[in-house]
Amino acid sequence: MQGSSAVSAAPVIAAARPRVLVAEDEAVTRLLLTSTLTRFGYDVVAVEDGERAWEILQGPRPPALAVLDWSMPGLDGPEICERIRARSAASYTYVLLVTARSSKSDVVAGLSAGADDFISKPVDPEEIRARLRVGERVLKLEQSLAEQIHKLQEEKAHVQELQGMIPICMHCKRIRSQEQIWERVETYIEQRSDAKFSHALCQDCLEKHYPADEQS
Repeated sequence: MQGSSAVSAAPVIAAARPRVLVAEDEAVTRLLLTSTLTRFGYDVVAVEDGERAWEILQGPRPPALAVLDWSMPGLDGPEICERIRARSAASYTYVLLVTARSSKSDVVAGLSAGADDFISKPVDPEEIRARLRVGERVLKLEQSLAEQIHKLQEEKAHVQELQGMIPICMHCKRIRSQEQIWERVETYIEQRSDAKFSHALCQDCLEKHYPADEQS
């Protein structure tokens, strides 16, 4: 009889949903935005005033995308933008201002405060989806740039370490790293540069360790 073997499926790891902060004091609009963005696959954090929005952005694991109403109790959208741009955060926050204003002076004021984009009320679902997708692409570029800068800083540190004074044992010739670890010379240099070592014998060591047989 032919037996059947059960094949266990590999666990599927769901990709983390992008987190977005929605700050809107009007309850109906806030619920509509929350429902719309959740349907589009976002993890929404919704608040009803500017003070609470700023607390979220200052807290642990803040959303990288923020949809802020221009006019709110406490802090308004442009004021939050100014605070976001004034801080020295490790990661970038992409800000989309929601407003019924459309004059050129309002656009200039919002951009000057630090907003990345605008969307007009009433909010069109497909339009806000498209604009947030732009925000996601900007954030990915920012992350890639930050990773490249970090890599360059590490490489610069390695070069500076190689150029500085290097403690070496006078007997075994091992080198002490900045982590206070004694390493072989070739290991130390290979880990901090593109140099690779191959083993050979100099003439002195060849004659010392492998002397030729004396002719009788």
